[in-house]
Amino acid sequence: MAKAIMIQGTMSNAGKSLLAAGLCRIFKQDGYRVAPFKSQNMALNSYITEEGLEMGRAQVMQAEAAGIRPSVLMNPILLKPTNDVGSQVIVNGEVLGNMSARDYFAYKHKLVPDIMKAYRKLDEEYDIIVLEGAGSPAEINLKQEDIVNMGMAKLAKAPVLLVGDIDRGGVFAQLIGTVMLLEEDERRMVKGLIINKFRGDKSILDSGVEMLEEKSGIPVVGVAPYLQIQVEDEDSLTERFERDQKVALIDIAVIRLPRISNFTDFNPFENMPGVSLRYVKQASELKNPDMIILPGTKNTIEDLLWLRQSGMEAAILKRQAAGTILFGVCGGYQMLGETLSDPEGVEIQGGGSVKGMGLIPMDTVFAAQKTRTQVTGVFENIPGDLAELSGTALSGYEIHMGVTSLRDGAKPLTALSGHAGQSGEKADGAFCGNVYGTYVHGVFDRENVAKAVVTAIGRKKGLDTSEITGVDFAAFKESQYDLLAAALREHLDMEKIYEILNSGI
Repeated sequence: MAKAIMIQGTMSNAGKSLLAAGLCRIFKQDGYRVAPFKSQNMALNSYITEEGLEMGRAQVMQAEAAGIRPSVLMNPILLKPTNDVGSQVIVNGEVLGNMSARDYFAYKHKLVPDIMKAYRKLDEEYDIIVLEGAGSPAEINLKQEDIVNMGMAKLAKAPVLLVGDIDRGGVFAQLIGTVMLLEEDERRMVKGLIINKFRGDKSILDSGVEMLEEKSGIPVVGVAPYLQIQVEDEDSLTERFERDQKVALIDIAVIRLPRISNFTDFNPFENMPGVSLRYVKQASELKNPDMIILPGTKNTIEDLLWLRQSGMEAAILKRQAAGTILFGVCGGYQMLGETLSDPEGVEIQGGGSVKGMGLIPMDTVFAAQKTRTQVTGVFENIPGDLAELSGTALSGYEIHMGVTSLRDGAKPLTALSGHAGQSGEKADGAFCGNVYGTYVHGVFDRENVAKAVVTAIGRKKGLDTSEITGVDFAAFKESQYDLLAAALREHLDMEKIYEILNSGI
């Protein structure tokens, strides 16, 4: 049986995912077989495994830190919000259906057998399991039949490290207040406190740490600094959206749709010299980018209507007509067509259809069955602005609920292979003039793809592209996990954490 330790937080975005990843890398470096686990994840960023199953990207990131292949066993329940009061419920990588928050709250206890089946399989295979909670364990209105925080800690018999975010202020109230709101048996499970995202002179905190330990009766096992580590974010709380909007020599603008998903598709551009990647929410922020990206979305039709009502569509069309490259991925690709039809009511209650942006002659029909598969392939022979991509190899995954048919005048963007349940190649995506689209998430992850895009833009602008270099994104992420582990070793009491791990509850 594996030993277990659980990271819980005082709130969302306290740093649970990153700390869990750091512990996974430390345990791996120390010679242990380690796996991450989060019983229930709510996020719009998801991933498709080799088996064609869907899971949250946070556990994919943690699996990478642990040096193992991602598996849905690490995230048996994934909730993908479809609106403010409901989500698509995914169990063991398969869509169970859409549920309102109230209906899911009443139903979720039925999923405990699925959670424990997944956990026990990991328990048999690994030495250590690093569990992650969700939100806060002190949400007193949600504690009944909890399956992701203290309820999961009890099922796994996992000691808990409670993390507070000092960067937002009030960290002592966060930690002590959370502990006070726990039941007595739950308090006993909290074996260590971590102050996260600290900036400045740690000695200033010393008196506060002493008082925190005295009032809570729980040792502080570390004060982790605010880390500038670049790994994949889980959801829309990402700080990427709030970064400086300064324009670089080559400027790429990603439209920040209300239900944006899988925005990690564009991370490779962040690390390229001379390139700015900006997330744009208002038409006034668009400026004059060299390429506009329409990203994936959990609700293509509603986000297309938002583009239309907000004035963003008009601003995009104006820039495209002036020669700006426009690239759509998944839902963003679907928006580029002539029509989007939903006869089965997948996105529109009662069904219906809407007019697309009309930039590529194609039509999309939504269906209840979701396409989920990993793919490899090559870009077709592409004339025009992105001709540099022609023949370039790519890889990624498809995850969508629509089927797109091309009309005369549109040509496929890529030829894909390696898709589950099919043999040979299939056409994917489309291009028409300076407008491009694909269903493939992760399409820019390969160094040669991102470099080809930036080189093509540079040549279009008459820039010297000889100095442009790509980034081996996989190698870059490995270096970030090592930096994360090194920082946590320095600022956490790993001897005490190992003692907590080995003692259990």
